Amino acid sequence: MTESGRFDSPVVILLIEDNPSHAELIMRSLGDHRTQNQIYHVSDGEVALDYLFRRNDFADPANSPTPQVILLDLRLPKVDGLEVLRRVKQSADLSAIPVVILTTSEAERDVTMAYELHANSYLVKPVVFSKFIQLMDQLGFYWLNWNHTQRI
Repeated sequence: MTESGRFDSPVVILLIEDNPSHAELIMRSLGDHRTQNQIYHVSDGEVALDYLFRRNDFADPANSPTPQVILLDLRLPKVDGLEVLRRVKQSADLSAIPVVILTTSEAERDVTMAYELHANSYLVKPVVFSKFIQLMDQLGFYWLNWNHTQRI
C-alpha cells in the first residue's frame, strides 16, 4: 500500500457488457487513467456468473481474479443484470465487491430494484458520445483513484 492509502497492485475490474462498442469505449476510457488496472470483459450474464463463481472456463483463479469493482449492464443475454447482481450480493464471498450498474435504462423500476439488491451505484449511459466519455472519465476517477475498495 502506498502513503496515500492506494494499493500498488492493479485494480481488477470486471466489465459485464454485451454491446461491443460500449465495452470498447469503457475499456479505453478506464485504460486512460493514471492507475494500474486489469479489465476483464464478459458479454453475457451466464458467463459473468461463471467468471465470478469460478466455473467452467474460469475455474482457475489465474484466469478469473476476484474483481475489486464490477461494472454491470442490466440488459444482458442469457441471465439479466439484475439476476447477476442478486447472486453476487447473496454470496458471502462476493457481496463486498462494489457493483456499479452502467446501463441505458432510466426506468424507475430498474433503479429501485438495483438499489434494493444492493447496487453501489446506478449510472445511465448517455446517448451523446461526448457525455458518455465524460461519464466514463468521472467513473474512472472515482472508482479507480478516489474510492478505497476492499481487496478480496
